Amino acid sequence: MGTSSCSASKPLLSLLAFLTVLLLVLITLRDQLSPWTIGFRGVGVTVGGSTEPTAAAATPKDRLLGGLLSPDFDEQSCLSRYQITLYRKTSTHILSSYLLSKLRKYEALHKKCGPNTPLFQKSVEQIKLNHSTDQLECNYVVLSPFDGIGNRMLSITATFLYALLTDRVMLIHLPEDMDDLLCEPFPGTTWYLPSDFPIQGLEWFNTHSQNSYGYLVEKNLINTDPKAPPSSLPSSIYVHLMNDMREAHLHVRFFCDDDQLVISKISWVLLRTNQYIIPGLFIIPKYAEELERMFPSKETVFHHLGRYLLHPSNTVWGMIMRYHDSYLTKSKEIIGIQIRNYSHWAPISAENAYEQVVRCTQQELILPSVNLNQSQTSPLTSTKATSKTVLLVSLSRDVYERLYNLYYEHPTITGELISVYQPSHEEQQKFFNKFHNYKAMAEIWLLSFSDVLVTTAVSTFGYVSYSLAGIKPWYLWTAILDRNITNHPCRRALSLDPCYHTPPHFNCKTGGKADPRNIVPYVRQCDDYTHDPAIKLYD
Repeated sequence: MGTSSCSASKPLLSLLAFLTVLLLVLITLRDQLSPWTIGFRGVGVTVGGSTEPTAAAATPKDRLLGGLLSPDFDEQSCLSRYQITLYRKTSTHILSSYLLSKLRKYEALHKKCGPNTPLFQKSVEQIKLNHSTDQLECNYVVLSPFDGIGNRMLSITATFLYALLTDRVMLIHLPEDMDDLLCEPFPGTTWYLPSDFPIQGLEWFNTHSQNSYGYLVEKNLINTDPKAPPSSLPSSIYVHLMNDMREAHLHVRFFCDDDQLVISKISWVLLRTNQYIIPGLFIIPKYAEELERMFPSKETVFHHLGRYLLHPSNTVWGMIMRYHDSYLTKSKEIIGIQIRNYSHWAPISAENAYEQVVRCTQQELILPSVNLNQSQTSPLTSTKATSKTVLLVSLSRDVYERLYNLYYEHPTITGELISVYQPSHEEQQKFFNKFHNYKAMAEIWLLSFSDVLVTTAVSTFGYVSYSLAGIKPWYLWTAILDRNITNHPCRRALSLDPCYHTPPHFNCKTGGKADPRNIVPYVRQCDDYTHDPAIKLYD
């Protein structure tokens, strides 16, 4: 009996020892893992948390966003597409039925003409011949995204609108650091340019590239007669619409009616831009009527197209959900604050940035003031204190630490409880770094879940956040716009749409200079960037 009992207990003791070691390992891993720990793509269960909505989340009332999204997707391939309604506020901006019909027609066109189709291969053959033949059934605009994530999201959306206006198929020349960042936006096809595309090195094209439209016009190597037959034109052209475009004088002819007629006969338009060129499209007379039908409310262009087109991959969505469910899910009100320090042209110290945030949020009654004469050990003034959560996004940790300590060490005069969180602090922008881009993308989407937003003026990161959210932010004024930022820390945005920082200053009729702010009444000076002529859309 004794020997048998001892033998039986050995496996049990071994099992208990194993479980103890396993528990210690799991505790260690838990402490080391960040909320950003990446989950497995396409799988609901992830390390560090689930990509599925929390049990307390409400059932989505309209997962297709009023008909904006197509129902023809496998939900597991892109969890964010249909789950976003559980987290972001319902849009109050009306959709045009004409825009919805355009999107459905575009999806059919992309499926018919996209990569790996016979019509796509036929169009590629034209490039190899180096000249156009007859007008083909399928034409394309290929974008090479560049710069930070905010710039890329803006340029992708702007290129898509150009594709809608010109009946072209939009394809993305995918940089390595954007791999697994976004979901496919069109059902049954892909928007990525095949790696064996005959034109290589698009990311290096510039104003002096010999196939660029400006160069061809300057050297009289292209027939710019609007009546020119397709056979007299090249099969492809490069269009340079980067932030240095004003210096590339003839490239601005892209925004002229007659030149658009010429370009419409060329099968392949290769584009590089880091700008939100959409306000520039609104000053082209050729597209005025179509744009009016698609967007009766002018300042909702990016709001609608961004929500249609841009969906975080399952990898990024897992990061977003883990952070949201860990820190934001119980928040009564989320205050998003985005801080960008332009160290090269508008530097600001950490102390001044902190003072600006506090003055702005307290003057505008976004956050309550605190009683500096009391510590948090004092009893609360109310047993039913409401809570607000501040989501602070910045490359630096300095402002976060000061703001956190302010509300941790002192009670608010209203009795409200303020929590302050910051997902990451990379210290500097890391170009061509995929994981850095994952975090930037996640933080843009987390900000877009906010009830109130405060963003830095001129920041494309901020533009994408508040436009997706559908709320006008308070702009934190930068020193280059107003040196007295202490007394004028912020002002409310007048338009929901982003700013086009470097628009064309070109008179299409005379060939001289023209002010793009004086062409149509709804395209005017940006409300957050007054240093140079820059334009945005207003209602």
